[in-house]
Amino acid sequence: MPTDISSTSRANRRKFLIGGGVILLAVVYLIATATAANAQFFYTVDELEARGAEAVGQPVRIAGAVLGDTIEYDPETLRLSFTIVHTPADVQLINDEGGLAAALDAAVADPSRNRLDIVYVGVRPDLLQHAAEAIVTGSLQADGTFEANELLLRCPTRYEESVPGQAQG
Repeated sequence: MPTDISSTSRANRRKFLIGGGVILLAVVYLIATATAANAQFFYTVDELEARGAEAVGQPVRIAGAVLGDTIEYDPETLRLSFTIVHTPADVQLINDEGGLAAALDAAVADPSRNRLDIVYVGVRPDLLQHAAEAIVTGSLQADGTFEANELLLRCPTRYEESVPGQAQG
């Protein structure tokens, strides 16, 4: 009799381990496929342009300085278009230029920097202005425009006046 119980116990343990292994493999597979499907890369305008045709249609996030005179908005269709200019992604380079506000000002003043036309459908954000930093999520189209489905803006000069000590330090 004891041999029957121990062999039944071993068979149950083996079934439990096999079942647990199958569940673990299924969870790992689901995590891997969900992560790959939602993967997004963060690029500068220069990096996106360097990727060329390979970047078309791929979901990416990109940042740059807004050229104020390119902003066009149609309140009836909610179509917003503007151009961003390459800004460095390296914090040390931004600090070398005198901080984010100075780096954004330098970017929009330099006609030799790469530019990217952005198209976004949605309400025009209040912070959309000349030399604001735009962070857009979307994809590059075959015609060279970037179709954004998410738009975030950061305008460091807007906050420097209210908290000058924090903005500089």
